[in-house]
Amino acid sequence: MESNARSVAKALSYRILGSMSTALIFLVLTGDWKLSAGAGAMDSVVKLGLYFIHERIWNFISFGRPKTQPPPEYEI
Repeated sequence: MESNARSVAKALSYRILGSMSTALIFLVLTGDWKLSAGAGAMDSVVKLGLYFIHERIWNFISFGRPKTQPPPEYEI
């Protein structure tokens, strides 16, 4: 199991790489640096928001989670 800090660092580095690839694609297609930078920035904001919503929805889905057992009852 990895730490929360490591998971956050991995998520941020992945998002940066993804946004840089979006900006590069825009640059190749349009040749416009400003448009490319804006697309990369917008990509980050939109996809971070979508990821948050995606995670919140998955909190309601039990697929892949271990089944929990109720705690045993103790007799006195």
